[in-house]
Amino acid sequence: MTSSSAGTISLEETLKAILPEGAADGKLPPVHLWSPEHCGDIDMEIRADGSWWHEGGRINRERLVKLFSRILRKDEDGKTYLVTPYEKVIVHVEDAPFLAVRVDRAGEPGPGQTLAFLTNLGDLTLAGPEAPVRVETDPVTGEPSPYVLVRGRLEAKLTRPAFYELVEMAEEAPDGSGLLGVWSQGAFFPIGAAD
Repeated sequence: MTSSSAGTISLEETLKAILPEGAADGKLPPVHLWSPEHCGDIDMEIRADGSWWHEGGRINRERLVKLFSRILRKDEDGKTYLVTPYEKVIVHVEDAPFLAVRVDRAGEPGPGQTLAFLTNLGDLTLAGPEAPVRVETDPVTGEPSPYVLVRGRLEAKLTRPAFYELVEMAEEAPDGSGLLGVWSQGAFFPIGAAD
C-alpha cells in the first residue's frame, strides 16, 4: 500500500509514525479511539494456523506481523481491521487472529487462581470476567474449539497443547450441572461435559 495523491498515508508510513524504530514493546496504540473514514481491502489474511498472508504470499517477517497485530481491531460489524488514525484496512480472519500457545496458573487451584495465556505474538491475557474463556463444539464432529479474549473483541484460539493443559486444570462446575470447567479471577468457565 502506498501513498495516494488524495493525501492518504500508507500503512507502512503510519506504522513508522506510531511505532518509531519499530518499537513493538510497551503500551498498545489506542486503536479503539481512532475512527478513520478511509477503508480498504489489501488482500490481507490471518489463517487458522496463525500465519499472516498478503496478496497470496506469506508474511515471514515476525517483527512486521507483531507490529501489525498491535493495530488490529475487531469492530461491531464482526470484521477485523488494521487501524491507524488515517485509514483502516480489512483483514480476513479464517478463525481467530491469535493463537494461545501457553497457559499458566497463578495461585492455589480453585476460585482464587488466575490463568495467564500467552499468544503466538507475545500478548499476555489474564482470563477472568473481562477476558472470558469459551469453548465452541462442532455439532457434527464434536471437536471443541476453545478461545480466550485477548483485547477488545479479539480472541485467541487455544492450540491443542494449551487446551490439554487447560483440561488438566479442569474441575466440576460448582452448580452440579455435570460440566467441567476452569476458574480464573473468581469466574468459572465451562469447557465441556464431565463424561
